[in-house]
Amino acid sequence: MTRRFERCALVVAIGLVVGLCGAAYLNPPRMVTAAPQAMLDLPPLEIDVASGWTPSVGELAVIHVNAAGSEDLTKTVSVRARDTQHMASAKHTAAGLWQTFERLGYDLNAVGSGDAEVPRLFVASLPKDLSEVRETARRKALFFSSVLPLVLQVNDEISADRERLWELRSRLMKGAKLGPVDRLWLIVMAERYQVKRGDLKSLVSRVDAIPPSLALAQAAEESGWGTSRFVRQGNAIFGQWTFSTDGSLVPAQRDTDKFHRVKAFGSLLDSVRAYARNLNTHRAYRHFRKERRDMRRQNLPLDGIKLADNLKSYSERGEGYIKDLRAIIAANKLRRLDGARLSPRMAKAGSLI
Repeated sequence: MTRRFERCALVVAIGLVVGLCGAAYLNPPRMVTAAPQAMLDLPPLEIDVASGWTPSVGELAVIHVNAAGSEDLTKTVSVRARDTQHMASAKHTAAGLWQTFERLGYDLNAVGSGDAEVPRLFVASLPKDLSEVRETARRKALFFSSVLPLVLQVNDEISADRERLWELRSRLMKGAKLGPVDRLWLIVMAERYQVKRGDLKSLVSRVDAIPPSLALAQAAEESGWGTSRFVRQGNAIFGQWTFSTDGSLVPAQRDTDKFHRVKAFGSLLDSVRAYARNLNTHRAYRHFRKERRDMRRQNLPLDGIKLADNLKSYSERGEGYIKDLRAIIAANKLRRLDGARLSPRMAKAGSLI
């Protein structure tokens, strides 16, 4: 029975691959990488939306993120305001983003003290004029406020997988037999996290969250606080290298004997997901995962500063890079955000604007 199921699953997978290859051949993707042109509209007092959720006034591109972390297709929705005075919309600028945060009551100090949750507002791309914000404190607050919901969303997705993994592992240890759906899910997870099938011990150590303090510090360091060319042109907030010419950007200062590029993404959320996958799978960060596992075993909270010590391979600067990460975490008091949680009340599904 098991072999028959696996054979059927293999035939279906081959059929899907052949179908995708045929579709790509008939309609090849454009070899152009660009950041999404997001439009940020300020929320009105009252709005009427046929779909039943509450985005902002005007027309804007949104991606629904459900509880499992999967996304629906990008689409444009039209929002009609009951009060026509709210029909004027603001462009996706630093000032417009700041006003939106204020209207939502989104304040990092309140989040850090535990008095408030983080709204489910997922910014598709950072404002192009972020570097023009003269007040350093406001520019940093805009950056951290934009990236934090994305980090928390990705951590929630990983945590959901981790919870299911622990539940299945517990059932197996008790001698229970898993159904076809659960067996297939474990196969998919093993491939995604690059471990051998059936090695649940290794899988558990990899399917785990990244401390927000560490993720925010690396995002700030790698993106020049959201102002680098890689972020503006390709949402590459963590500066991940690739040797593929598709969907990537060439570093301007690259040595002539080097061939690496910086991977570009369709949205900042995709960039955060790739970053977490990188830390959770690449062999260069095995010591990072080991120390994180030890913290879990001792029932200790994940410490971003301690875990940063294991990321020497992330940058050619080695110890200097780690020193900078620790300084960013300490100077901006990012540890207080490690306990931040996404609000369940913002909307039925989060919107990426």
